[in-house]
Amino acid sequence: MSTEGSAGHKPEVGVGPHPQPWPDDPKFDPELLAEGDRRNVTDRFRYWRREAIVEELDQHRHDFHVAIENWEHDLNIGTVVRNANAFLAAGVHIVGKKRWNRRGAMVTDRYQHVTHHPTIEDLLAWAATENLPVIGIDNLPGCVPLETTDLPKRCVLLLGQEGPGLSEPARQAVTKVCSIAQYGSTRSINAGVASGIAMHAWIRQHANPPIH
Repeated sequence: MSTEGSAGHKPEVGVGPHPQPWPDDPKFDPELLAEGDRRNVTDRFRYWRREAIVEELDQHRHDFHVAIENWEHDLNIGTVVRNANAFLAAGVHIVGKKRWNRRGAMVTDRYQHVTHHPTIEDLLAWAATENLPVIGIDNLPGCVPLETTDLPKRCVLLLGQEGPGLSEPARQAVTKVCSIAQYGSTRSINAGVASGIAMHAWIRQHANPPIH
């Protein structure tokens, strides 16, 4: 079904200016109240300042982190960040190259804690200090099915980049590797898609229904 209006124009996203009188709660942004809020946020956060949204999300973040290796400027990182925001991950960790294409994140990186680690060893050292097991997501010899595996409540879900998957140092260091069941002819699943499946597997095991 087309999302364009009768005149061929796409409908405006979000809401227009807030009716007077304006709420005086400091979480609201006066500029958004005056001009409208066209951001990609849920209705409960309409007109809120970005900092207020992050502060509210921080009170409800889940106990899992997600990490992805970025040795060849993986274009899936934006999708991983967007998924992490949707499932309210505690943090996103990018291992390798610091630069990444933010287009796929749809500005959700503004509301998500994103940390860079130059090497896999740096990520592992950080995870060790936080007492977080690192769970690899990949189809490798000796892996266990994600669908029937109990994921730790506190953990890091680590994905390799598109194509080669987890690097050899990552494969050697993770606590376990979970595979995602596939039934077709392709050898692998897109890394961005795999991240969403892995995060949702954690959500099904550990999360409560979302707050609306």
